[in-house]
Amino acid sequence: MGKKIKIAIAGVGNCASALIQGAKYYTDNPHDTVGLTAYNLGGYEPKDIEVVAAFDVADTKVGKDISEAIYARPNNTITVADVPRTGIMVQRGPTKDGLGRHLSRIVTPSNEPEVNVKKILQDTGAEMLVNYLPVGSTEAVRYYASQALEAGIGFLNAIPVFIASEPKWQQMYADKKIPLAGDDVMSQLGATVVHKTLVKLFVDRGVLIDGTYQLNIGGDMDFYNMLDEERLEDKRISKTSAVKAMADYDIPMRIGPSDYVDFIDNEKICYINIEGKYFGKIPIKLDLKLKVIDAYNSAGIMIDAIRGLKIALDRKLYGPMTSISSYCFKHPPIQMPYTEAKKAFSEFVEGKREQ
Repeated sequence: MGKKIKIAIAGVGNCASALIQGAKYYTDNPHDTVGLTAYNLGGYEPKDIEVVAAFDVADTKVGKDISEAIYARPNNTITVADVPRTGIMVQRGPTKDGLGRHLSRIVTPSNEPEVNVKKILQDTGAEMLVNYLPVGSTEAVRYYASQALEAGIGFLNAIPVFIASEPKWQQMYADKKIPLAGDDVMSQLGATVVHKTLVKLFVDRGVLIDGTYQLNIGGDMDFYNMLDEERLEDKRISKTSAVKAMADYDIPMRIGPSDYVDFIDNEKICYINIEGKYFGKIPIKLDLKLKVIDAYNSAGIMIDAIRGLKIALDRKLYGPMTSISSYCFKHPPIQMPYTEAKKAFSEFVEGKREQ
């Protein structure tokens, strides 16, 4: 079993920042395991994650050491660790459809020439590519997925462009004997996992749900980017399918990003409403407000997804990793209730389940 998990990152935004800072924090504080499902997962600890390559398009990040780039604007998440210089410079990836109408007003593309992504992945010894591109970057995500495929490395898709859940991509990765997992990271304790768990609870307890909605607001570039309504189709599908799968009947629902509030920075505020009827057709109504720092909520799960995919690589497994995907992502190849997905992931790590 390799000692390090060598990862490349596409998109050095808040989520990449939280992952890198978080890995450093737990490396420096090995006895502080609050926030981790497991400090040692299948033989791998936070200190084993090593970023060997990173790609972005912003002039505030390209050409800078990743230890500096993760704090560069427009990133605005909180700081939990001082990451020392790594010697790994952020390189200029292709823009394609990565910058939508709103992001283009904030992010100035770097003048540096685009690099050969496949060659860098191979030359750096990256074992997997972690995709953190902006929501709606369909063409760009497919490009990076193809570069990982051609480089012969694993792929983790943290955003709602369907790769791991798409049969065509599943087959291509299986044919090359490479593992992949995704799509669209389901935060550690975020809106989707809370919503789907509550809906499952209502259904299991015999409550008929008449309707439910979820509204989300945030102040980071993810929410600013999602002001482009045309970039949200897959995002809405991803979030809605995760909740819809918890009931065996159709429930009227509206789920998805709602608005951008610049001064709350990387804070995300979620409102969930569920209405229905229980015994005697008596009405019941639940209103919930959840407030989180969005990037660290993502990192709390991606640190497990990365270690899980490394275990798959060690075991020479390939194609879609269903247990990793169902536990860590909103739109996996197979939807499962959270408790079932957690059990499947644990069994996979322990070697009791193949994928």
